Amino acid sequence: MKIAFAVALVLLTGTRAVAGSQVPTAEPAQLTDLSSILEPIRAKHDIPALAGAIVSRGELEAIGVCGVRERGGEVAVTIDDRFHLGSCTKAMTATLCAILVEKGQLTWEGSVADSFGSAVAKQSPAWKDVQLQHLLTNRSGAPGNLDADGLWASLWASKEKPAGQRLLLARGVLGREPEAAAGARYIYSNAGFSLAGAMAERAAKLDFEALMQRELFAPLGMDSAGFGPPGDGKKLSQPLGHTSKGVAVPWGVRADNPAAIAPAGRVHCTIGDWAKFIALHVDAENGRPRLLSPESFARLHAPAAGEGQAYAMGWVVTERSWAGGTVLTHSGSNTMWYAVAWLAPKKDFAVLVCANQGGDVAQKACDDAASALIQAHGRQR
Repeated sequence: MKIAFAVALVLLTGTRAVAGSQVPTAEPAQLTDLSSILEPIRAKHDIPALAGAIVSRGELEAIGVCGVRERGGEVAVTIDDRFHLGSCTKAMTATLCAILVEKGQLTWEGSVADSFGSAVAKQSPAWKDVQLQHLLTNRSGAPGNLDADGLWASLWASKEKPAGQRLLLARGVLGREPEAAAGARYIYSNAGFSLAGAMAERAAKLDFEALMQRELFAPLGMDSAGFGPPGDGKKLSQPLGHTSKGVAVPWGVRADNPAAIAPAGRVHCTIGDWAKFIALHVDAENGRPRLLSPESFARLHAPAAGEGQAYAMGWVVTERSWAGGTVLTHSGSNTMWYAVAWLAPKKDFAVLVCANQGGDVAQKACDDAASALIQAHGRQR
């Protein structure tokens, strides 16, 4: 199974939001340009492009891009270009679920088995105990990969629409025993988040992709956000993803993972639009909640109890001295892109970085860039 939406475990060392939903930002001319910080890092690691942003006190403080849309090409990336976020989608899916919980369309304790009901005729009885909140904290027992019984290959071959693919995924996963009892063990699982997204679309009676656009992207003004590889395959209209070896991957179905796992990691958008989502979560930790109640944000940011990775709903929760304590972080990659965000709630800021290449080199470049942006933010305080 070719998939790499793993959380980065090699972590870095060492006008204010007003009523309404969109994040106020400074005019482009007022923003600090980060390109001069990003370019030496991009060149050092020899990756095609980097994009980065700093969010501070509810505003986009700085932004920048450097490099090209395709290795060896001459078309430069721009601030308006879209980057693939991989598993950084997970926090968005959890946020969407929280919105539906507040609307009364979902509950955190809702059973996976009950949600799918007769649509998945052959379910293991153990799924009756698995709840939505278990899926969103990687403690549901959902598998860490989808290879069993050829399910992953079936998803690639499926001609179904995305919602139909997710039902196929549900039938394949729920027909087998969970890999652990509900809530008992941390297992990083794209399948779990895909099931959560399917529960959301079944509850709202709207496909996950359209639901995300209506409930999250539109209220935040994330006009560039979409699913799958960015662009349309015509005249290099957007950056291409690149393999870990730096080979460009042509736009098309093989430029991303199957649509079944959209809730786990298929969102793309500009670095500026991603910053709007990141600001939503930092703002909530600093008394400026939007879209959701403070109680819902507290649940989204609280790591689940139990052994293993301290993981909240789409966020790794850890500590860093530069952040003054707790940080929320996540990385994402479909093996052809890489993205990472670091949120420092106590310092009221965050940094986020994207690259149009996958693999260890891209991860190192993004980590170096994030560290440099953290230092740059500190120098501006």
